[in-house]
Parts: sequence; C-alpha cells; structure tokens
Amino acid sequence: MNSSENDNAFVRNAIDAAVKIFLIGLMLSLSYKIIHPFVMPVVWAIIIAVAFSPMIDKLTKVFGGKRKLVCIGFSLLTVAVLVVPVVVLANTSIDVVQEVAGDLKNNEAHFIKEAPPKVAEIPVVGKKASEIWNLAATDLKAAIKATAPLAQDTAAKLVGAIGGGLKGLLQFVISFIIAGVLLINPAKGFAVTRKIARSFAGKRGEEFTKLTIATIRGVMTGVIGVAVIQSVLATVGLLVMGIPGAGVWGVMVLICAIVQLPPILVLGPIAAYAFSQYDTVPAVIFLVYSFLVSASDGILKPILMARGVDTPMLVILLGAIGGMMLSGIVGLFVGAVVLSITYAVFMAWVNEKDGVAAGTSELEENTAE
Repeated sequence: MNSSENDNAFVRNAIDAAVKIFLIGLMLSLSYKIIHPFVMPVVWAIIIAVAFSPMIDKLTKVFGGKRKLVCIGFSLLTVAVLVVPVVVLANTSIDVVQEVAGDLKNNEAHFIKEAPPKVAEIPVVGKKASEIWNLAATDLKAAIKATAPLAQDTAAKLVGAIGGGLKGLLQFVISFIIAGVLLINPAKGFAVTRKIARSFAGKRGEEFTKLTIATIRGVMTGVIGVAVIQSVLATVGLLVMGIPGAGVWGVMVLICAIVQLPPILVLGPIAAYAFSQYDTVPAVIFLVYSFLVSASDGILKPILMARGVDTPMLVILLGAIGGMMLSGIVGLFVGAVVLSITYAVFMAWVNEKDGVAAGTSELEENTAE
C-alpha cells in the first residue's frame, strides 16, 4: 500500500471517528437535557432509599414479608405528610387574603394593632417602623401608599419564594415516589452500583460502595435527622405559643440546623417578639424552650452520628449551602450528603495511597539496611 492510499485510509478513519464522536456527544447532550429536571429528585430518591432501607427491612418482617405493600405505604405516607400541611396552609392563606381584601375595601385593618411602645425604642429603624405600624392600624391605604416601593419589591420576592417552595415540594413528592420504587428491590440497585463502582475503582469499588452507603446513613441520621427533630420541636413550641407563620419559622429552623447554625438565630428574635405580645411567664417559658431546642443537637448528634461516618461540619455546611444555591430546598439536603460522600471516598483513597507509600518507604529502608 503506497503513501497516498495510507493518507486516504487515515482521512476516512479520522472522518469516521469524528462522526461517531459527534453523534455520541450529541446523544449525551440531548439525553442530559431531557433528564436534567429529574437529576436532583432522582439523586435525592436514591439517598432516601439507602437511608430508609433498614427501616423498610424491619417493617417488611413485621408485615409478613409484604415488602411491596410496605414500600407503597411508605411513599403514600411521606407524600401525605408533605402535601397535607401545604393544603391546610393554602386554605388558611385564602381566608387571610379574603379578610385583607375586605379590610382594604373598607380602609380598615382589624388584624393590625397599634405598635407596642418597645418598637419605637429599637435603634435606627424603631421610630420609623412604629410610625408606619400605627398608620397601618388607623389608615391602611395611606400606609400602603407610604411603603409602596418596598411593598412591591417584597411582594415580588414573596411570589418568587412561593414558586420556589412549590417547585421544591413537587421535587420532594417525586423523590419519595421514586424512592418507594427503588426500595421494592434494593439488592438489584446495590448490584448495579457495585458493578459501576468496580468499573471505575476495580476491586476497591465494592468497599467504596459500602463506604458511600455508610456515609449516606450517617449524614441522614446525624445531620438531617437532628435538623428535622429540632424543626419539629420548634414548630410545636411556636404553635403552642400561637406565633404567626409557625410553619415558615419551622422551615427556617430546619435550614439553620442543616447548615450547622444554631436554631436560636431564628427562635431568639421570635422570643423577643413574644415578650412584646404575651405575658411574661409564657414568654420566659418559650425563651427557655427555644434554648433547649437549639442545644438539643449536642445530645442528639453524638448518639446518631455514632452510627455513621465522622464527617467534618465544614464539609456539611459547604455542601448544604452550595446545594441550596444550586437547586433550592432539595439541594439543601442533597448537597450535604453528596459532598460528604465525596469527602469520605476521597479521604479513603488518600489514606489508602498514604498506606501504600508508607509501606513502600519502609520496604526501601529495610532493603537499604
């Protein structure tokens, strides 16, 4: 074969390879665009399935081996827990909106009382806030006109937050439904994961898979589990005190707890508000209760984290904040878990390499002697 034929063959092979690479790249790009809206819910579903698998195993034994029934019940129950409070809140909000609309029509504000004297004592903004508050109690339309630019900006942000919250709720619902399907046959999912891990990490693939499972369960119980408990306790206290928007403040406590900030940052100002609106005794009780809720992680974390992998709090903090910035409320949970998994696997790899290097160095020293 002469050089001209070799050149022609090279060109044909190069064109053939370029076309194949282009088609593969195009298929991967289109596939990613198609599944992109479901990436975060699916990842969260896998995390949920791994975390709740031991519980499902125990319930399956209790219900005589009817695993499919248990998984369906698990999905329905969790979806109901997510959706029912939102429906109740929506119905309550509609009533409030109708009441506000009636007050606006009559230029009245039955739900707004005059500002407590302590509000005017707040540095910098207290006097102005007290004036607007009292104006709203007597002349609602004038107060709205006086705060129109701020109100419009706040309304736009509120609408955006509601839209983001509904999107997050939908992602949670999808995730728990997918998790229920995955939990029906977890052995199959583990086998597929193990094969994928082996293709990348060889014999160490199965060990990395087990480490990933341990990390997921450790973070889900020791971080997210504690955050959920603190959020529930805080919400119960807020409801008992009759604090407006208890559900919203409960979510704020949940976010604070996941990103490793003390819930007292949310509950403290609310306790201060309670002193201005309620009698001293219940306000003091709520303040003490808020401190107990905030400090409860000191007791819960050592108990729950002992079951999983010891992950630095900074890793969880960065994962939670980064995940929330990337994908909203679902990313808050997924980010903390995913970054913890990355850290655990990376440190296992580093420790393994360090052990090999130490062994090699020791062998060289013995050989030199």
